[in-house]
This record gives sequence, C-alpha cells and structure tokens, in this order.
Amino acid sequence: MTVQTNIPETGSRILLPEVAVRTAADLSPRPSLRDTLNQTLAMAWRALKKMRRNPEQFFDVTLQPILFTAMFTYIFGGAVSGSVSDYLPLIIPGVLAQTALTACMATGTQMREDMDKGVFDRFRSLPIARIAPLAGPMLADVLRYGIAATLTIVVGLIMGYRPGGGVLFVILGWLLTVFSGWCLSWIFAWLGTVARSAQAVQGIGMMIMFPLTFLSNAMVDPKTMPDWLQAFVKVNPVSHVVTAVRDLMNDGRFTAEVGWAVFGCALVVAIFAPLAVRSYSKKV
Repeated sequence: MTVQTNIPETGSRILLPEVAVRTAADLSPRPSLRDTLNQTLAMAWRALKKMRRNPEQFFDVTLQPILFTAMFTYIFGGAVSGSVSDYLPLIIPGVLAQTALTACMATGTQMREDMDKGVFDRFRSLPIARIAPLAGPMLADVLRYGIAATLTIVVGLIMGYRPGGGVLFVILGWLLTVFSGWCLSWIFAWLGTVARSAQAVQGIGMMIMFPLTFLSNAMVDPKTMPDWLQAFVKVNPVSHVVTAVRDLMNDGRFTAEVGWAVFGCALVVAIFAPLAVRSYSKKV
C-alpha cells in the first residue's frame, strides 16, 4: 500500500510506502483456547528450567516449612493447647496455609525481575496470548507449593501429628492448600506488574502476608481475640482455607468451609487475573 504526499519546494507529488508500525502480536489473530493452553504450558516449562538452573528458588519452600512447623509448635504448643501433641492438629493446617502464602509471594517478585530485565518485552512482541507469560510461571510454581505442603505434613507426622481423616482426606487437604496458593499468587502477580521494582513487590507482599496469616485462625483459636479482631478473622480468606483443611485432614469431612474456601479462592482469581493481564499489557 502507498500514500500520496506533496513536496513543498517543487509542488510535485511522489508515492511513499506506508510504514508498518504494528507488531506481529497486533497483526496476528487472537489465539484460540487450545493455543493459549499450549503457550501457557510452554511458559511453564521455561519457568521449570529456570528453577532447575537456580535451585536457590526452592530454599523458601524447603527450609521454611521445617522451621515454621517446629518453631511454632514447640513455642506455642504448651501455651495454647497445653501440649505439643494437642496443638499439632491446630497448627499443621495453619502452617500449610502460611507456607503456601509465603511461597506465592515470590511469584510476583520473580515476575517483576523478569520484566526489569526486558524478558517480558520480548514476550509482548510475540503473537501469543497475553495471559500466557503470566499464567505459565504461576503454573510452574505449583511445584513449589506442593513441596512446601508436603514437607509441612511430613514434619508434622514426624512430630506426632496423626490426622483423623486418613490418607485420602490428607491428600484432599494437600490439594486445597496447593490450589489456594496458586489462586492467591494472582494477587502478587498483579503487584509484580504495577510495582516499580522487585524490592517494592517484596515489601508490599510482606505487608499483605503478615495480616492475612497472623490475623487469622492459623495459630490460635479466635475466641480469645477481641470482638473487632474476630470480625476480621471471620472474613479473612486464609481463615476459611485453614478451617477447610482442618475439617478435611482432622475430621475427614466435607463442610461448608470447604466450599467457601474454594469459592473465595476462585473469586480472587476472577478479580486479580484480569487486573494482572491488563496492567501487564499496558506497562511492559
């Protein structure tokens, strides 16, 4: 295609080629659902290879569950429940939720680091789904959540924890923990796209993580808290996840809390996944 223009000095007209300013991603058709899935899996595979070459990314999901489980149990066990053995059914589901939330905070930090290095600029120029560069690394991080949850349960069993729900409901509690970690990681993925640096993501993430985990029913019975704090604990999504995991692992029961936990996690994805994709498309 050509465009016509005038040259002021001579008044003559020449034909100039039209300059293409759109990228390949803009010109290509929108990826189908199958294409989006394949592209997300490709990005997940890239993230897994990155983890293999940087094993320090697993430090927080290998050492932290062991330290938190042992430390909180032996420090608070006697004061809260009278003995370590009585405290284990209360604290193990709480540490599961805490370690999953801590692990998913690293998702936003690593995503911001990739953006700062220009990696996501290249992804944006490719004819791929906008959600794939975000969802891929988060899908790979499910491995990290699984490791953290597994180590927490194993350490609890070594310390004397005996879940009454049996193997099947322990697996279901494990799956709920991993699922909730993946859902909550969308909050930190969104932070990774709007914050100015990886340090900012980490700082903001800590301000989110500590109220969600410690102002919940993860460590103690909320009945001992002031009324105004109990009101916050009741609406805290982490409290619903912890209670649901306790009902599954300790009692072997599907209760309304399991449904509320799944609904709350799905709601987080419905809100923050579009926000993350939108801010990523605008800022990278």
